[in-house]
Amino acid sequence: MEKLLMGHRYLFFIFVLFILIHCTSCATLFSGNSSPVTVHSEPSKASITITDRKGKVVYSGKTPTTLRLKSGAGFFTKASYKVKFELEGFEERIIPVHTTINGWYFGNILIGGVIGLLIIDPATGAMWKIKNDFVDEKLAPKANNATSLRIMDIKSIPTDWKNQLVPVN
Repeated sequence: MEKLLMGHRYLFFIFVLFILIHCTSCATLFSGNSSPVTVHSEPSKASITITDRKGKVVYSGKTPTTLRLKSGAGFFTKASYKVKFELEGFEERIIPVHTTINGWYFGNILIGGVIGLLIIDPATGAMWKIKNDFVDEKLAPKANNATSLRIMDIKSIPTDWKNQLVPVN
């Protein structure tokens, strides 16, 4: 009787292990559905606004910062983001953040997890991973495009400019 119970426990253990392997998904288990992204700017303390593919603001703050962004945006849909940098006296910059296919997603083929391949990883967004997890932007000072008029005395201009002068009557 005891051998029969041990045999059943062994079969139950094998059955549970089989179910766990075939009903899970590699990307969900090993990498999750979000990634840390570090945003840095030169100069620091720039205001940043991160929007998703629909234009919804998912984060607003200042640099430097590290935050988690979801890699999926729906069933079989990868996420994409835009990071907008703003700082007084500097040009506004918008940098895209893209996702790419997660290598762990193909682990479902090797293990045989069809449910993970076609349902779990695509639904959780774990089939994607953030491509650029470090966004570093050097902000350019605003260009002064205003034209100006400078009046100078003929004695204070450089000598090589004198042959370019036009007499005004």
